[in-house]
Amino acid sequence: MPLPGRIFAGDEELGKKNDDHRPANGTIPIPALSWTRWKLAPKVRKRRLIIGLMIGLVVYFFFKNIPTDLGPIAQRIDTRVPGQTFAGIPLPRIPSRKPPHPDDESDSEKRYYDGTIKFYSLGASLTGIARTMGYRERNKNVLFAAASLQSVSRLIPVACEMSRWNRNTVHFALMGRDDLPLRDIQILNGVGPDCSIYWHDARPDYGPYSTDSRMETSVIGALQHIHSHMHPQVYIVEQASSEEVFFTNAIRSKGYETQKSVIELPVDALPRMMWITRLDYGSLQEWHNTYVDILIHAPTGSSGSLIRLLRSIEEADYFGCRRPHLTIELPTELDPPTWSFLQNLVWPPLDPSGAPHISQVTLRHRIPRDRLGSEEASVRFVESFYSARPQHSHVLVVSPQVQLSPLYYHYLIYNLLEYKYAAYGSHTEEAESLMGISLDLPSRSLDNARPFSAPVTKPKDDTVAISHDSTTIPSPLPFLWQAPNSNAALYFGDKWAEFHSFLSNRLLVQHRQPSSRTRIISPEQPSWTEYLLELMRTRGYSLLYPNLISDSLATVHNELYQIPEETTPLAPSEAPFPQIPDSAEPFIVNPLLTSITPISHQEQPLLTTPLLTILPSDGDLPTLSTLPLLSYFGEALNPLSSKNEAVRYANDFRSQIGRCKSGISNAVAPMKADDLFCVDQYDDILAVKKPIVADTPWQPPPLPEKPETKQEFLAHLARQAGHPGREI
Repeated sequence: MPLPGRIFAGDEELGKKNDDHRPANGTIPIPALSWTRWKLAPKVRKRRLIIGLMIGLVVYFFFKNIPTDLGPIAQRIDTRVPGQTFAGIPLPRIPSRKPPHPDDESDSEKRYYDGTIKFYSLGASLTGIARTMGYRERNKNVLFAAASLQSVSRLIPVACEMSRWNRNTVHFALMGRDDLPLRDIQILNGVGPDCSIYWHDARPDYGPYSTDSRMETSVIGALQHIHSHMHPQVYIVEQASSEEVFFTNAIRSKGYETQKSVIELPVDALPRMMWITRLDYGSLQEWHNTYVDILIHAPTGSSGSLIRLLRSIEEADYFGCRRPHLTIELPTELDPPTWSFLQNLVWPPLDPSGAPHISQVTLRHRIPRDRLGSEEASVRFVESFYSARPQHSHVLVVSPQVQLSPLYYHYLIYNLLEYKYAAYGSHTEEAESLMGISLDLPSRSLDNARPFSAPVTKPKDDTVAISHDSTTIPSPLPFLWQAPNSNAALYFGDKWAEFHSFLSNRLLVQHRQPSSRTRIISPEQPSWTEYLLELMRTRGYSLLYPNLISDSLATVHNELYQIPEETTPLAPSEAPFPQIPDSAEPFIVNPLLTSITPISHQEQPLLTTPLLTILPSDGDLPTLSTLPLLSYFGEALNPLSSKNEAVRYANDFRSQIGRCKSGISNAVAPMKADDLFCVDQYDDILAVKKPIVADTPWQPPPLPEKPETKQEFLAHLARQAGHPGREI
């Protein structure tokens, strides 16, 4: 059966109709229409190209002539001026009328309002700081805050100076009662376009009429909003005596809650504290976490020098910081002037506000009268301090012959915060090799054999080339020296703990197999410095030494200088013959030495001017990698040669003194020096060399072979037995 010609034969509407696709009469055929479009396309393209070029020129000239001196968004918006908008939204205007009195009375009391708190200006400024990474817990934001207009005028120069160094993102928040417009405050205090800080008007509505409790609540609420949008790393305010009580209470409470430092700057110390503007947020965070202990060892007959040192410590400027703890090692015999001064010593000074006083003085009185050896003297001194928080508690070793500058604590804290806790640079290899900060610039070499010449740099030399040419104009820079200092030096807590571990192992090895070597450091220095020099050479550690031209941070006086007891030669009545070196002493001093001449120090005037006036580079501390580095002998080193020398000396030390077998190395642990000693291996060696034989009767030593020596020896035994006229 043949198939139908169409599938749908019965429905002609469903069939294919070519007539529907034919053009009607009078219309242009499809091919002709397509050709016309192609013909008109170049004109359309030219028009679009011209329009695009015009738009590009408009955009170019717009960005080229865009104003650059408008400042942050918070600086351009003042909600007290009507008609201002932010992102197209009209900003609310702070009401200018007085709030209603609860008792409908007249102005019987000015500060009576305790209503709902509203911040009309804070939201706009906080919204405009997204680029400061305030949503992160750790950022570069530092917040200056003030409630009193007098405090505002004193803090604005500090905040602007900090922003100029571009190490922090600086914010300033107003939290007082005054309703003076923000822009007027900026104009009155001379804030120009070079002061690139973010402004926040965190004052509540009806501030002049608010009660103290409402103002304190408003400060807490504003800080909560600021913390949510900014996460400031530190708060900087003025001391409580010059600020509003409600503001001080609120800011301290918020700092305690967020575990952030609240730095309260004293009014009288602000001109001398401008170095704080050079610190970054990492250093400022540790402002209240840093502890300093002063350790003083007073020898016999040092009453005058000790009193002079303690008075210089009392008279120093501590700019509102926590006073350091004092530990004084007293001799067996105390003279009346020293005892009378210590009885009247009140440290820290009494608080004028009447707060409870907690003494920060520890006296350690020596009991034995016998002369101390180098080992006992070193142990007694080093164990006088051990930090419970090695990363934040440090020890300042000061000799009684020293007198400190009134600004010594400024220099100490400034360098400590910068090189130990800075966000950038405190975790480098050079920073890990820094053992402490010295306040004293020595005038002689370690062995007192020659004068010490501090390195200087040539003018306009960025490579920090070391020069000892006296004709060169000195450019004073601090320098690194791999040498300990016992006159006035701060040692970091973690490095001092490592010194404890080193000295413990060093003495243990010395007791099991005594060995001696010639002392490197002059006998004018205490014996513990010789042990510390060994540790510094094995680790490549160094101290940061100051290099000031005229003034000094610590002056060593010559008239009352005393040599350490353990290195003082015995009097002829005590030692009629030259002393034979004791094999148990690890460091040998010349046995024929009958007198030691004290080191003659160059006494310079103490520093009394602000640090920024005497420090190079406008007070900006240089990075450690750019500073000159000297070996313990005074030779110039570079970081690579210093590292190679430390590795070589450590290997020799482990094999010769630590008694370690070659090819065996222990892991280095933080604040430990066990890797330099192999006590367990050494026990095995001793067990092989000197076996213990039980039940062996004692045998007297053999007699000398020479008759005259034998006779003298027998007479010596007779005297020991109590029969001087007989021979045994």
